[in-house]
Amino acid sequence: MKLALIGASGGIGREILSQALTAGHLVKAVVRNPSKLSAEVDVVRVDLASPDGEVLAATLRNVDAVISAVGPSRAAQAGIAARATAAIVRAMAGAGVRRLVVISAAPVGVVPSPHRPHPPRYDPGDDLLMRYLLSPLIRRLFGPIYTDLADMEDLLRNGRLDWTAIRPPRLTNGPLTRTYRTAIDRNVPHGLIISRRDVAHLMLTVLQQRETVRHSVGVAY
Repeated sequence: MKLALIGASGGIGREILSQALTAGHLVKAVVRNPSKLSAEVDVVRVDLASPDGEVLAATLRNVDAVISAVGPSRAAQAGIAARATAAIVRAMAGAGVRRLVVISAAPVGVVPSPHRPHPPRYDPGDDLLMRYLLSPLIRRLFGPIYTDLADMEDLLRNGRLDWTAIRPPRLTNGPLTRTYRTAIDRNVPHGLIISRRDVAHLMLTVLQQRETVRHSVGVAY
């Protein structure tokens, strides 16, 4: 496939890029700082904090799908996921591309957002420990990050793209195992961790899975 990978220099982005190239995909890597990637990679410089819409749309022309690994890694970056995704959606419309896979997070399903001010109190995949202790604590500590991702998912849900949002729990630098579990529109029961390599593998895998279109996918060990 011909892919555009947005945020290719981040933790998950680098793993997606490596696995995509190994699998024989043709990849356009979209990054803010091209010097972070090998000169052998087809790189396009776009700052997703204030993107040039024309450059981004031109980059996405003639690709089969777009993968976005853009997301806030700390509270100070909250807002980047929704802003970047809005720019990506506009560029995809201009380029005539429909398939989009984005990175989200496991707690997002119960986070309020402008278009969903009253989300479910619990994620149907969460066990009692996650519902009553871990999830409330995580949302309290990282609230702005998850609000940003919830806004991003709202944008996709209200649009017309064939999107899939991957919702991992805590990320690790562990190996690629391909033995993870997944669940549509819910978290994975008792799933607490997942490696970035396995998240990257899933994001490439769902590209051609029609059953994941316009759904979130929980993933964990």
